[in-house]
Amino acid sequence: MVERKYLIEGIEHSRFFGPYNSHFKIYKEKYPNLKLSSRGDKITIKGEEQHVIEFITAVESIVKYLKINKNVTLGDIERLVIGEENSKNGESQSDKGIIIHGQGGKIISARTKNQQELVDKVDKNDLVFAIGPAGTGKTYTAVALAVRALKNKEVKKIVLCRPAVEAGESLGFLPGDMKDKVDPYLRPLYDALGDMIPREKYKAYIEKGIIEVAPLAFMRGRTLKNCFAILDEGQNATHTQLKMFLTRMGPTSKIIITGDLSQIDLPARAKSGLAPALDMLRNVNGIGVVRLNENDVVRHHLVKEIIRAYQQYDKS
Repeated sequence: MVERKYLIEGIEHSRFFGPYNSHFKIYKEKYPNLKLSSRGDKITIKGEEQHVIEFITAVESIVKYLKINKNVTLGDIERLVIGEENSKNGESQSDKGIIIHGQGGKIISARTKNQQELVDKVDKNDLVFAIGPAGTGKTYTAVALAVRALKNKEVKKIVLCRPAVEAGESLGFLPGDMKDKVDPYLRPLYDALGDMIPREKYKAYIEKGIIEVAPLAFMRGRTLKNCFAILDEGQNATHTQLKMFLTRMGPTSKIIITGDLSQIDLPARAKSGLAPALDMLRNVNGIGVVRLNENDVVRHHLVKEIIRAYQQYDKS
């Protein structure tokens, strides 16, 4: 049994311990063999030397991550701690799976095994389906991959679209011009882009048509060539709409379709085309499918428990 003291340096120690010590509670939960206590910016660690060393390694990784990333969730902390527990080659979880560096040097990376599988599948295939529940980072990871492709000049433009069905079938019921009508549906895509591209550059890309954000209905009759296209909320596309979008694919283009089969918002008479498409295309070479689950949730840690509860309810 050894005792070590560790001083949190380079960041506000309150960020390391979390609001109401919420992060520190996770550290205690993940390292039950250690006796951990804190005072100010110091941690006292008691336990077997191997476990103490492992914990200090995890702490150093977390501090490094907090220096780079301003906004950190409980889920981020959990993944960092688990990543260090499972790491066998000494590489910290915060260094793995980096896709791009976003605003202010923020590291945007694949945070889970399935998110990394999505990155790998996109590298190998021109069409990829990312299927999973809310909060698993499908859209965010897909947008990051699109921005990376644009920055690396692998494509000439990014096209992001969603079916506009959340507030009813007709956009005409919403006030304002066309941009005002469709913006509420596309807000998650705007938010993701805002994390990755400086505001002025983003505005310039929009004005020049290098980045295009539009509802699915606007895709009819087009050919998506030399671009990276994302169809978000694909479960809300009908069979006809999904076929239309898939057949827009042109030369040197990549497409990601994200969807959650448990959250279909279509009117009662309309049926989602996502599940049939997955079934029809499952044996086609060049098409990848990634299935994410509650373990990939990157929102509030309670989202994971909510998803599990709903899954149990649906089964029963």
